[in-house]
Amino acid sequence: MQQFPKHLAIIMDGNGRWAQKRNLPRIMGHKKGVESVRGVVKECRALGIPYLTLYAFSSQNWGRPAEEVSSLMGLLARYLRKELGSLLEQKIRLNVIGDIERLPKNIRDTLSDIIAQTEGNGAMVLTLALSYGSRDELVRACRTLSQEVLDGICTPEMIDEKLISSRLDTAGIPDPDFLIRTSGEMRISNFLLWQMAYAELYFCDIFWPDFNKSALESALSEFALRQRRFGLTSEQLLQDESDQQGGSPH
Repeated sequence: MQQFPKHLAIIMDGNGRWAQKRNLPRIMGHKKGVESVRGVVKECRALGIPYLTLYAFSSQNWGRPAEEVSSLMGLLARYLRKELGSLLEQKIRLNVIGDIERLPKNIRDTLSDIIAQTEGNGAMVLTLALSYGSRDELVRACRTLSQEVLDGICTPEMIDEKLISSRLDTAGIPDPDFLIRTSGEMRISNFLLWQMAYAELYFCDIFWPDFNKSALESALSEFALRQRRFGLTSEQLLQDESDQQGGSPH
């Protein structure tokens, strides 16, 4: 039986270049990319992948031309309103990470409404990284912990990996075990830097608007072949598996 990731994270890259290759406005690439989002969400839900995180809009993306940012915000608003019924039908819970206060009020309100309406859904958690930058997330977490030390809530000695993780935007969500990045770029672009410590990385040349079920299946097949050692040796992993199956005397 094929092993799927528990938490799949995707950097959806290449919308603009997809459009430029076709002599189309960049926004057309983003619109086509929305179709890929729908397809991947549906397929991950069908495969039983419990956590899916999509890098939808980075904190650096605010530096793009104002017209493109405005078009992206409008596209996001329309996508959110249109997808509520599907999220409810598929029992998918919506989650958001990032500096949400920078988003337009109408989008913040829509996000809050959908998050509330899907809160009880337990089949899959779909997290959208919006206005998100991992370094910004870490800075905010450090400020929170610093204030807690000043307030006497915790001491410096109490700060460990678990406590830091609990102050990140992704608190309560397991770290990604598989990252996919499309479009041929081979970097993680300030995405989940803390959480990606032991994730398997997969890069493909396909632009995001062309990333379909077949492309996802190819990526997941690659993940199934990976051996995740977490600093151990292959022999230790095999021994652990044998012990769990009752293959070693105790």
